[in-house]
Amino acid sequence: MYKILLRQDLVPNIHLFKVAAPVVAKKAQPGQFVVIRIDEKGERIPLTIADWDKKEGSVTIVFMEVGTTTHRLALVEAGDFITDFIGPLGLPTHIDKLGSVVCVAGGFAVATIMPIARAMKEKGNKVISIMGARNKNLIFWEDELRSVSNQLIVTTDDGSYGRKGLVTEPLKELLEGSERIDRVIAIGPSVMMKFCALTTEPFGVKTIVSLNPIMVDGTGMCGCCRVSVGGATKFACVDGPDFDGHQVDWDLLFARQRIYIDEEKRSFEQWQSQDGVSS
Repeated sequence: MYKILLRQDLVPNIHLFKVAAPVVAKKAQPGQFVVIRIDEKGERIPLTIADWDKKEGSVTIVFMEVGTTTHRLALVEAGDFITDFIGPLGLPTHIDKLGSVVCVAGGFAVATIMPIARAMKEKGNKVISIMGARNKNLIFWEDELRSVSNQLIVTTDDGSYGRKGLVTEPLKELLEGSERIDRVIAIGPSVMMKFCALTTEPFGVKTIVSLNPIMVDGTGMCGCCRVSVGGATKFACVDGPDFDGHQVDWDLLFARQRIYIDEEKRSFEQWQSQDGVSS
């Protein structure tokens, strides 16, 4: 059992948990994830590690209420326990001194990009971060990301905060500028990552994305998270989650992500009618 040490409601439907998990904290690295299970009857879901404290023995995760399990997880309070917290899983993001690195975060993926941007800056890179959200109410960790970046650009789809537009717009401007961009790391919704990769491809700048296919066991045994990268089958849980965005078969990824949409909808409706409302 794993105790929730801290709960923060960051913005509507996005929550932070600090979890007592000393073994995971001891080995965690940027870009890795955990697989959690709320209780013995719950499903396993992957969540990216947003931060960790080896001395405290804690791991921080940030999640958005999307389906049944994340809505159930949002009912957990500080002091409560969850059954499983497995990790760290996946290959860590490759951190090296590259020069100028652009870190692009869409939506709540700012929690995922944070440790990567921090590690890149600590390695001596110039870090330019771009964070985007649909509107001002969904912006969080702006100051935290600014603290590990040499420059921060904030965008909102509706222009309610920062610069109006999509994250790909300032990304393209940076690529067109006089300063050389040596690496782009884009994390967020799959469609955002695809268009970031399409934006960088004409400039020949290597672009790393963190794929989020459907995942069950997180150890490469179930094959559920298979993706096609460069024409080869890869498993996001053990070969990734980081891949070259220019090599990803995005259409196949989108199709596989939609496989269980009807079942997910029925599950959520059933939970709402049986348990969700009364909880």
